[in-house]
Amino acid sequence: MRVSYLGPPGTFSDSALVEAAGTVVIDAVPFATLFDVISAVSDRRVDLGLVPFENSIDGSVRPTLDALAFEVEGVELVGEYDLAIRHALIVANAASGPIEKVYSHPQPLAQCARYLREQHPEVELVATSSTADAIAGLHRAGHGAAAIGPASSADRYGCVVWEGGIEDFDDNRTRFVWVARVGESPQRAPGGEWRTVLSFSELGDDRPGALVDALTEFASRQVNLIRLESRPLRRGLDRYMFFVDLEGDLGDEPIAAAIEALRAKAENVRILGSYPLGVSPLEDPKRSAD
Repeated sequence: MRVSYLGPPGTFSDSALVEAAGTVVIDAVPFATLFDVISAVSDRRVDLGLVPFENSIDGSVRPTLDALAFEVEGVELVGEYDLAIRHALIVANAASGPIEKVYSHPQPLAQCARYLREQHPEVELVATSSTADAIAGLHRAGHGAAAIGPASSADRYGCVVWEGGIEDFDDNRTRFVWVARVGESPQRAPGGEWRTVLSFSELGDDRPGALVDALTEFASRQVNLIRLESRPLRRGLDRYMFFVDLEGDLGDEPIAAAIEALRAKAENVRILGSYPLGVSPLEDPKRSAD
């Protein structure tokens, strides 16, 4: 089984995939961007993808949301995996200081913002495509360069940890989601805890209470909303798409009825996925036999 992730090896996505796979043998395929990770699933270069979806400190991972909502068709979310995130400040060698530039992916830079302000207030922050790219580039970056990423990647790229545990909050976790092609997700028996993710937009005329009116379709049926977020619709100012996480299975009657009622109020409603919690798609017998 081929599984795409944000590479190169040594990223937090790599760590999440290794943990989530456990003893299941997979062919891990790294890609340079989250768009590429997801589009590789859509065009059948891989069987599944694992991408970061939401962080407990920095919120939603916007490139993932944008790829799912606007850029890649024919995919759906089929599971999730939570990874504890521990950041380290990494340098090329023990004699690298003083630190003048810090390289990392934008998410780790945001998750360590307070540490950087307090401990290295004068450093220049440089965004990279991944934490692994930041660490791998330290030997080329020259004197005074450091990177933020997983401590386990320091040895991989011939570097050393300057300081560990630099995340601003101890309970720093990232929710990763499994992406599969629509119609190829594993069949799951009903029951247990489920999560349904959807997006909707264009609620008609701009009027007070339009959003509340739409969300009432869920509240009136006792459907619990876990997350609500807006993103620009990319069609001018003041036009938004809303992302919602629900507790429950898409096949549950209250959820199905609420979504059907929402379709009468929103021009665009898209189901991004409905899946059981705590169950990996790698455990699907059909996939494991591939």
